[in-house]
Amino acid sequence: MTTARLPTPEAQDILIVGASGDLTRRKLLPALYNLFVANLLPAEGKIIGLARTGMDTPKFIALAHDAVRQFSRTGLDEEAWAGFARRLSYVSTDEGAFDRLAREHTGRNRVIYLATPPDAVPTIVPHLAQSGLSEEAKLILEKPFGEDVATARDLNHLIHEHFDERQIFRIDHYLGKETVQNILVFRFGNAVFERVWNRDAIQRIEITVAETLGMEGRGNFYDEVGALRDILQNHVLQMLSLLTMEAPSSLDEEDIRDEKAKLLEAVRPVRPEDTVRAQYIEGIVNGERVPAYLQERGVPAASQTETFVACRVYVDTWRWAGVPIYLRTGKRLPQRATQIDIEFKPVPLQIFRETPAETHPNHLTLQIQPEETIKFRFAAKEPGPEFDIKQVDMDFSYDEAFTIEPAEAYERLIHDVLIGDHTLFVREDQVEASWAIVEPILREPPPVTQYPAGSWPQAEALIAPDAWHLR
Repeated sequence: MTTARLPTPEAQDILIVGASGDLTRRKLLPALYNLFVANLLPAEGKIIGLARTGMDTPKFIALAHDAVRQFSRTGLDEEAWAGFARRLSYVSTDEGAFDRLAREHTGRNRVIYLATPPDAVPTIVPHLAQSGLSEEAKLILEKPFGEDVATARDLNHLIHEHFDERQIFRIDHYLGKETVQNILVFRFGNAVFERVWNRDAIQRIEITVAETLGMEGRGNFYDEVGALRDILQNHVLQMLSLLTMEAPSSLDEEDIRDEKAKLLEAVRPVRPEDTVRAQYIEGIVNGERVPAYLQERGVPAASQTETFVACRVYVDTWRWAGVPIYLRTGKRLPQRATQIDIEFKPVPLQIFRETPAETHPNHLTLQIQPEETIKFRFAAKEPGPEFDIKQVDMDFSYDEAFTIEPAEAYERLIHDVLIGDHTLFVREDQVEASWAIVEPILREPPPVTQYPAGSWPQAEALIAPDAWHLR
């Protein structure tokens, strides 16, 4: 993110509903501060925190100061902070709070960020409309958006009673990551890859989102959603859509979102027999013994919620017919990584079979975290008189290639909302198509197996006779 390329948004207020929560403290306030430092906030406008917590403006400013000090990627500059702090205020969401805000902050557009639990959205949205705050406002919604196709459709309908689709920004922070955005450039800006980006050249695709963390005090929330609803239905399927969609006719936001929607509608619904669900038991992660999921605070003793899910899907398009795509995500796994692995088909005739050769199919890795890299593996002759072949890597690293530190995902996405750019946000039809893909395993969930924390669950049968690249 560079200030030279990005426009300064027009004057508008930013209302954060749920301002005392963890998302606001860890992500939103640091992101807004970094945008302020980069001169990418509106020249005029307040940042107003709203929550039920008994707090006033000085306490909210103190909370924001601590949040920026701990979590801002740019650090805390006290001189810059003084200017940022003057924008902050706080309102307790007692009865009539929205009405008072509407009366006190008129004549300016606004962004309303619902940093609240999903079940609060149906209550908050009508209050926003009744107060008049919804007029000319941009509404940011966090995932999960619904619990299945029916609830997502109902929620869309409720919100559309008060907000037009052009006002709605369903946020998926993975879409703000540089490597995820770079998928489009990598695919459509490089002819050498676009020509082999199809079933004729690609053997299989894997997408992995692995976390070493457990519940971190979120057991109550997590047990209601599980790995399938928390990560796979949104983050993973959004990455899949960018990876496999057709080229848009332009970079216009709706042209891109149209192609993503068409792709998701072409994904065959996942069968329960093509799915593995598992839950972690006590184990060792990063050298430390950690409790089982059922021992986490807020988790029911007999919970059958999955903390890991893997599945095999197919995209029924001319480009991808028959190519297996393997998706998996989970908690308390051996490493933290978000990674896309693409294995190309082997050469048609193995002429090196009589040599001491390491001959494997070409392999492309797009790593989103912990480091943002792209790696292509191919065969090369080892120096010397013998015809020895080794697998070598050609690497691209954001840190090494560019001197500019990439912005955090929430910085990019909040700025896009401020300027009204929907490109990286999930549209209504994409949400419903994503839920339709996983609907069969929501209706008939496979039994939950167990895996020790710090290990990979047994999902090898899905991908046999091959093995997962990340293991």
